[in-house]
Amino acid sequence: MLTATDLPDLTRLDPDTRVRIDNTVLEIFSAREFHRIGLIEIARGANVSLQTIYKYYGSKEALLFSGLDFWLGQLALEMLPHLGSSGDTKVKLRGMFDSVLGFFERNPKVMPMIMNALYLNTWKQNKAYRYPDIFDPLARLLSEGRSAGLLRTDVSEGILLDYLQGILFRLVQSYVDKGTQESLTAQSDALFDMLWRAVAAPNTTS
Repeated sequence: MLTATDLPDLTRLDPDTRVRIDNTVLEIFSAREFHRIGLIEIARGANVSLQTIYKYYGSKEALLFSGLDFWLGQLALEMLPHLGSSGDTKVKLRGMFDSVLGFFERNPKVMPMIMNALYLNTWKQNKAYRYPDIFDPLARLLSEGRSAGLLRTDVSEGILLDYLQGILFRLVQSYVDKGTQESLTAQSDALFDMLWRAVAAPNTTS
């Protein structure tokens, strides 16, 4: 039985089948609330049997968590090269910031899927809730920036991380809510400048 902290083992699932399931999960869970979705709908949308869904996932929660893990993994692949690139904290944060905006502009349905998952308390116990591949490198970058005197030290690193997450989350949420008509990447210079001025040490705001 899958527990709240587990993700299903999909190593034996055909890769093409998993892609169809992940895409179907994104389409359906981004469009309606969790309680209004049935497993049979996922199976039909992915063109797989209900038996396959039960065999590899076991529950609707596991389907959602697995889908979240997949899409957060795609986001991590785009973010991590910037966090590990050459340059100072500002350069790395800017690259990460732009990669997040670009990812959600190309994949706007990921945000409503995340929002639907936020109503499930069990997600907080799941690997996909605090994705270490994303948040651990980001936390290290913030720590390095503070040590170098580039980021504020009058608040904790946790507050800086929350601030960064909160701004990005709200920008993307508003972008999706407004029908994705106002490009975020087109405004990234001004948006990042506002963020940097908020988190930078007072003598490094330029």
